Amino acid sequence: MSFNGQRLTIARQRRGHSKTSLASLLDVTARSVSGWESGEYPPESGHIAKLVDVLAFPESFFEAGDLVAPNKDAVSFRSMTSMKAAQRDATIAACAVANMLTDWVETKYTLPPVDVPDMREYAPEVAAEALRQHWRLGYRPIGHMVHLLEAKGVRVFSLSQNCVEVDACSIWLAGRPFALLNTYKSAERSRFDAAHELGHLLLHKHGAPNGQEAEKEANTFARHFLMPVAAVRADAPRVPTLGELLRKKKTWNVSVAALAYHYWKIGVLSEWHYKSLAIEMQGRGWRTNEPEGSERERSRLWEKLFAALRQEGKGKGWLAHELSLPTSEISELLFGLVTSSVEGIESARTPPRRGHLKLVSDG
Repeated sequence: MSFNGQRLTIARQRRGHSKTSLASLLDVTARSVSGWESGEYPPESGHIAKLVDVLAFPESFFEAGDLVAPNKDAVSFRSMTSMKAAQRDATIAACAVANMLTDWVETKYTLPPVDVPDMREYAPEVAAEALRQHWRLGYRPIGHMVHLLEAKGVRVFSLSQNCVEVDACSIWLAGRPFALLNTYKSAERSRFDAAHELGHLLLHKHGAPNGQEAEKEANTFARHFLMPVAAVRADAPRVPTLGELLRKKKTWNVSVAALAYHYWKIGVLSEWHYKSLAIEMQGRGWRTNEPEGSERERSRLWEKLFAALRQEGKGKGWLAHELSLPTSEISELLFGLVTSSVEGIESARTPPRRGHLKLVSDG
């Protein structure tokens, strides 16, 4: 098998290296790394061994065909201002690996079809209400955002440790919607990120528009999708206090700060009242430490998949071997989305029978 330079680019980016920093570790020139990645010439066997050691990807990873990798302009990022180029590239490379993992899963199991309509012509508030109608959610609180997304065909993954400064990202890749969430955040903020990325998938398919305008639209969509105005107004206390906010946030399963801001934007709170509550929240540290946090949402799809693999005597190590990936890549893409019970047994080598991963929305 010939050496695949595109896969070297992805492995390098996953490890957060520039061409220069990788070249330094390999004791070669950056021009050499550039030549390997472009396919101008392959690395010698000794250099391949060093690549395997430094990047911790198996040699077989570099011998397979091209991965479907997104253009950076097609990815919608949350928290763009604090994101470094290396973190952006690592996240984009994670999307390529996630797509490869999804390809493998879809050869073995029938996943839920994609039901994410194109709403690029809609205002964010209108899109939120229209999607609730389309998915027949009514105006009730969303029970579980990750389960809902998975049931509607969105492939949900976790952002890895070298991407923790990125709040979340989303992309359409090979006709499928992907959402990568920062599972280090509080459960409430991660839920809001999931709704935010859903907004990007609906409103900004293929990455346009970009920047702060798109971020504001996705935030507005998320607020209205998680907290439909008519129901929130009907449920709102007459004079919202922090105690009332703390009680009502459990109904909608959002952060206290998100609920207070939504109350202000829809006219339940005056600007003065909202700012007073915000100052009080800041003083109590609720901006960074969510009070009375809810339980973290986990993936139903991946839990079911690993349960099916366990029945075959397999686990993450077996799956990583099948995909020529380090086990750490599987772990990082699913961090916080599955329980530790997915480890399974690593002995059997026969592929599982094709089956259905049936997901029922509990949104």
